[in-house]
Amino acid sequence: MTRREAEVLRLIAQGRSNAEISTALFISEATVKTHIDNLFAKIGARDRAQAVTYAYRRGIADI
Repeated sequence: MTRREAEVLRLIAQGRSNAEISTALFISEATVKTHIDNLFAKIGARDRAQAVTYAYRRGIADI
């Protein structure tokens, strides 16, 4: 997982929408979607809930 994908995952775990993530990281929503697609493929997640679970288990996100 790239550094940027980890940043996107942290923001997903915070409950941010794609639009909010794009604003926070100064990238387009299309780029956010690309990062999410790549991230999901790398970690084997089918949806945001699985990605968030992965983030908490790996210490990428915290409460």
